[in-house]
Amino acid sequence: MLRGLAHGDSSVRLQAALAVGTTPDPGAVGTLVERCAVEPEFFVREMLTWALTRHAAALTVPLLIDEVRSERAQARSQALHTLSKIGDRRAWPAITPALLSDADEEVARSAWRAAVVLVPEGEEPELAVGLATQLGRGGRETQLSLSRALIALGEVVLPVLAAAAAERDRRVRTHAIATERLWRDPEAGFESAIEEAKRVAVLGGDSQEGR
Repeated sequence: MLRGLAHGDSSVRLQAALAVGTTPDPGAVGTLVERCAVEPEFFVREMLTWALTRHAAALTVPLLIDEVRSERAQARSQALHTLSKIGDRRAWPAITPALLSDADEEVARSAWRAAVVLVPEGEEPELAVGLATQLGRGGRETQLSLSRALIALGEVVLPVLAAAAAERDRRVRTHAIATERLWRDPEAGFESAIEEAKRVAVLGGDSQEGR
């Protein structure tokens, strides 16, 4: 099974990951983590993550924490994704400000998702402040990922969004206003929230410049 994880055929790798997860083997954990860092196919990586969640957190979490410090972006991203699926809060200290602002957008998005799952009770306001430093970053998918992470923190995010809505950077203002609108109306689409937020941000910017 472990040899199959490195096979040239992605369907063979998928079946091997399924087999390891179906019959968990502590000796396979290291290989699963290593394959997450290099596996080119998304659906195989997802199966590798599932296989890791089938093993004891005491075995998987320490290795995954090591991976979030890797120089390889995919290793960091997939380790964070897997930690979010495992949900063991012993991994929380590994979610650093550097990861939340990682230069690689996929890593940053994985860090945001992991952070809202792993944050200890009472530390949500501090996390909201950290996440808000990324407002205005990237394109639609990245901004939507951040909005979802902020909204998942609940009411503690509202003062942070209000402060960001007063920023001079129009992209930050727009993203903050759109996120606040989505928080209040989850049924509103992100595109419509952004378009409305753009109008509000422009008016807000004009008001600031006039003062």
